[in-house]
Amino acid sequence: MTHYGLLCPAASGHLHPMTTLGHALRQRGHRVSLIGIADAQERVRAAGLEFVPIGLADYPAGCTKQLFNRLGELSGAAAFRTTIAYFQQATAMLLREAPPALRAHGVEALLVDQTSFGGATVAHVLNLPFVSVSCALLLNSEPAVPPVNTGWGYHPAAWARLRNRLGQRLLARLTRPITQVVIDYRQHHHLPVLANSSQAWSPLAQICQQPAAFEYPRRHLPACFHFTGPLVDPASRAAAPFPWHQLNGKPLIYASLGTIQNQQLEMFARIAKACRHLDAQLVIALGGGSSPDALPPLPGDPLVVGFAPQLELLQRAALTITHAGLNTVLESLSCGVQMVAIPIANDQPGVAARVAWSGSGAVVPLKCASAARLRAAIDQVWGDPSYRSNAQRLQQAIAAAGGVARAADIVEQAINTGQPVL
Repeated sequence: MTHYGLLCPAASGHLHPMTTLGHALRQRGHRVSLIGIADAQERVRAAGLEFVPIGLADYPAGCTKQLFNRLGELSGAAAFRTTIAYFQQATAMLLREAPPALRAHGVEALLVDQTSFGGATVAHVLNLPFVSVSCALLLNSEPAVPPVNTGWGYHPAAWARLRNRLGQRLLARLTRPITQVVIDYRQHHHLPVLANSSQAWSPLAQICQQPAAFEYPRRHLPACFHFTGPLVDPASRAAAPFPWHQLNGKPLIYASLGTIQNQQLEMFARIAKACRHLDAQLVIALGGGSSPDALPPLPGDPLVVGFAPQLELLQRAALTITHAGLNTVLESLSCGVQMVAIPIANDQPGVAARVAWSGSGAVVPLKCASAARLRAAIDQVWGDPSYRSNAQRLQQAIAAAGGVARAADIVEQAINTGQPVL
C-alpha cells in the first residue's frame, strides 16, 4: 500500500478529476490524502479521501467563493490577471506549508495537478516520486500548438508556428509572477534551476484527461505522456438534488457557465431567448454563483437550478451550451452530446477552439454572444447531424482511452517501479 498525496487547486474543475483518481486508488487499497485549503474539504470527504488542511491563515473557509464571485463578474484579460495573482499567492503558500504537512502525514508519493505550479518543487525538496496530471487543457507547449489561453485554430504553416511562439513568449511573461515564486524557492533550497516548463512535469508519467482525438496534432510530447480520457466516476461525487419530475420529455438542452465564470446573469437570459423557439426543454445550472431567485423570469420558462447532477443530465441531453470548461466539454463528449461554446476566460478559448476543430460544436465569442448570434449557432448545431456524429466519434475515442482505471494503472506502475511508464 502506498500513501498518495494529491495537490490541486480548490476548484471543481480540478477537484473532481483529482479526487476521482484518488478514489480509484483508494479502492485499490492505497491511502490517499488531499493537501489543500479549507474550501476543498467537502469535495474531498465526498470522495472518501483523507484531507490535510494547509493555508488556514491565508485561505479561511469561504474565501474561494469570494474569489469565484469576483472572477464570475470578469472575463478575458481582467479574469486572467486576477487568476495569475491568485496562483502567485497560492504557489507561495503551497511551497511554504505543503512540505511540512506532507512529512508529518507520511505521504510517500504525489499526484500533482499541472496548475499546482509549485507541486513539482515540493516533490523535489522532499525527494518524493510524483505523477503529473493535466486536469485543465494540457500545458505542455510546442511550436505547432497555440497557447492554451487563446482561441487560435491549429495550422501547420510557418506563419502559424511563428504566431504560436510569440504567443507562448507573451504567456510566459504574463505568468512570470508565478514562476518567480518557484525560482526564488528553489534557489533558497539549493535545488537545480528548471530550464523550462517541461522540467516541472513528472519524468515517470504524465496523465491527461483529454482523449488524443480532442487535441491538436502533437509531435513533441514525452514518451511517458498518456491521454487517458476524462477522470470521471459518479461514485466519487456528492449527489446533487434535482427536480426530475419537472422534466417534460422533450429534447433536453443543458446550459451551464461552470462554477467560476457564472456571474454573467445576462448571458443566461440571452441563452433562454435563443432557445425559446425550439421544441425542447432548457435546463440552466447556475453553478452556485447565484440562486434561481436572483434571475428575473426568463424567456421560454426554462428550468433553473443552483447546482445540477451534470453527468446524469448529460446522459439525457440533445445539446450542451457551455463556457467551454474542459470538464463540461469532456463530460458532454462522453455522452456523445454536441455543443455551443461561449468561452469566457483562462483556457476556455483554447478548449472552445478544439470543440470547433473537432467538429463537435460551434463557438460564439463572449463579446459576440447576442441572443441572435447564439440562436444562429444553436440552430446550426441543432440542425446539422455532422456535429452529433463528431461528438459520437469522440465519445468512442473517450471510451477506448481507458479513463480513470487506466490512469490508476499508470500511477501504480510509475510509483511501484520508479521507472517511466512509456
